[in-house]
Amino acid sequence: MQAQVDWKENLSMISKQGEVFKVNIFLMVLGYSRIKYLELTTDREQKTLFKCMISAFRYFGGIPQEILFDNMKTVVDRTKSTFSNIEFNKTFRYFADDAGFKPIACRPYRPQTKGKVESLARFTNRLTVYNGEFENYDELSEIVQNFMEEVNNELSQAINESPLNRLNRELEYLNPLTPLNSLLSYVSRKKDYKVSKESMVNYKGKKYSVPTKYIGSKVNITETCDGNISIYYNKDFIVCHSLSENKYNYKTSHMHEILKSDACKHLTDAKIDEFIKENMSMMDILLGE
Repeated sequence: MQAQVDWKENLSMISKQGEVFKVNIFLMVLGYSRIKYLELTTDREQKTLFKCMISAFRYFGGIPQEILFDNMKTVVDRTKSTFSNIEFNKTFRYFADDAGFKPIACRPYRPQTKGKVESLARFTNRLTVYNGEFENYDELSEIVQNFMEEVNNELSQAINESPLNRLNRELEYLNPLTPLNSLLSYVSRKKDYKVSKESMVNYKGKKYSVPTKYIGSKVNITETCDGNISIYYNKDFIVCHSLSENKYNYKTSHMHEILKSDACKHLTDAKIDEFIKENMSMMDILLGE
């Protein structure tokens, strides 16, 4: 199943006090059911795009197999793209891979996409009747959400039924929702954690091991709702640890590398493995020295 993403840019809405609000509206529409997800935003930055898409996936209850985008800078690497060969930017490709959809770049207003784009213009034109009926941004955002529910429940002339009703038949063709924790890392402010000389990362007062090749490097950590943390280096997954109350937490393979590079460098691999097995309870003491 396919979806399309688009923006209504710099829409002017007027509050009860006559204040002009310059806003944007994000749209994702599913191809079969024509169900739409709309969200009011103050910008069109990449993190905002990712946040809106995650919310759309939740609203639909699944992830489209393919999603069409136009030549927006948050999606396409314009420095590497040509008219005939579009290349997606690195962060967006990571997001698409993690979410499990295939991105398709379309030049704006091509025949196969023009209809849905024009429908967005029609929908946002209908919002102008709400000028003078809101106090602030939050009230305007609520108006957009209510408007979305209205259009998804009304009869669509294109399919002769409501999009919400037709979505029930489309759901079985959508990819299941991925663990959204992995996608939320794209919209959260990332903190760098430096790997210590002991090949450990300090997270919330506890230390977690990584391979020794990352000593001195800066890594990112994503905490998931299942009680784990995932450690990444430049978006590349390194290791998953269970959150722990222990001061030091390590994988046996990492401990082998740590000891071989320092305290036990005179021992063979077999001897180091034997040492780890026999002295696991003492490992915190060794690491704390």
